[in-house]
Amino acid sequence: MPTFTTSDGTEIFYKDWGTGQPVVFSHGWPLNADAWDNQSVLVAEAGYRAIAHDRRGHGRSTQTWDGNHMDQYADDLAELIEALDLRDAVVVGHSTGGGEVTRYLARHGTDRVAKAVLLGAVPPLMLKTENNPDGTPLEAFDEIREGVGKDRSQYYADLATPFFSANRDGSTVSAGLRQSFWLWSMQAGHKSALDCIKAFSETDFTDDLAKIDVPVWVAHAEDDQIVPIQAAGPKAAELLPQATLTVYPGGSHGLQGAFERQFNSDLLNFLRA
Repeated sequence: MPTFTTSDGTEIFYKDWGTGQPVVFSHGWPLNADAWDNQSVLVAEAGYRAIAHDRRGHGRSTQTWDGNHMDQYADDLAELIEALDLRDAVVVGHSTGGGEVTRYLARHGTDRVAKAVLLGAVPPLMLKTENNPDGTPLEAFDEIREGVGKDRSQYYADLATPFFSANRDGSTVSAGLRQSFWLWSMQAGHKSALDCIKAFSETDFTDDLAKIDVPVWVAHAEDDQIVPIQAAGPKAAELLPQATLTVYPGGSHGLQGAFERQFNSDLLNFLRA
């Protein structure tokens, strides 16, 4: 398995498929690079170089006790991009991965990046605060911590349903897709997964977004039950200097079905633009 070792000794697993302009994918919580397999094959077959890594503490990367926060995630992404000497890259982040990408661009600059994609991403801030009244109350994240801490296997199995909006009338989400979510989630380190809840829910990316000086496509599903749209995509687009916003009516948080097919088409169009 291809891995590289970060400056603090963490081994990061990554996939590297195809040749051409690099497209670097960052996954959501508590998944791993496999969640991007469909898109990695798609862009590699279209003449791009697809790279997707397992965030520290997730998948096949080191299950670290420390460093499970956005600054470190961004630093790991920077080290991966530098280790592979990627240039003119397109960085794509889903959910927590969107936070990772945003913090990376603000913290490390855009010398190696041409543009970015934020899909169902957590910026600017998920948590409800006085300044962010449309956010999600802290109690909801405490319930996630409790569920993961008490019986993570059952919690992840249950979470797959709203993740893919399989609880909506007319859903055709397969049992296999929900089971794949559970499998990927169970590969995450327990401490890492718990720490990451705070990272994705309480990190404020407001200032980060304003610093990003490359074009960013913000894509968010209207029926996102994990990262509700009212505090996310449209607000992030308003803060970004060069943003294009796409809202998918009826789409879910996780890519599946007609929503995934449309996103894939739109992704290729954005890469080629």
